[in-house]
Amino acid sequence: MNKMLAGVAIGALGAGLGIALAGYLTIVNGWIPARGDVKPDKLEAWAAHHALKATLKREGTDKPPFAADEETLMAGVKVYSSNCSGCHGAPGNPDPAFAHSFNPNAPLFGNGDDVTDDPEGHIYWIVNHGIKFTAMPSFNKMLSEKEMWQVVLFLKNQNQLPPKVATAWKSMK
Repeated sequence: MNKMLAGVAIGALGAGLGIALAGYLTIVNGWIPARGDVKPDKLEAWAAHHALKATLKREGTDKPPFAADEETLMAGVKVYSSNCSGCHGAPGNPDPAFAHSFNPNAPLFGNGDDVTDDPEGHIYWIVNHGIKFTAMPSFNKMLSEKEMWQVVLFLKNQNQLPPKVATAWKSMK
């Protein structure tokens, strides 16, 4: 019986080492695509999507420290205009040329994409930490916590803005 267990253990160890060696050779020989101008394959897209989804579920639990009132939403429009519209668009420039260089594509908030169904904590986590292997940077060294929450609340409420804020948003280029 002990010989059988030892054989299974040696076989499992050998299989693990073989898999590790195959992974190493795949990476060091460049067999995993690294080009930014080629659409990710289905496995890569699946893995990235599910990893982000799991991380957001685990870590994206923060709640806004203030209400989404008109003043906050207007400030969020200004933060968005200065920091986000070049990549994510605006009503006056819904599909910026710069956005077409991203792989995967960035959501175009000026062109109908939105995150209004996402929890505020998830949106905040993305703005604060960015998304690895995409063009979405971490803004935690560029914006204050207050500014990040202002843009989060603007994006969360993008489809139900007060008239003055909606006018400012619709006039943005």
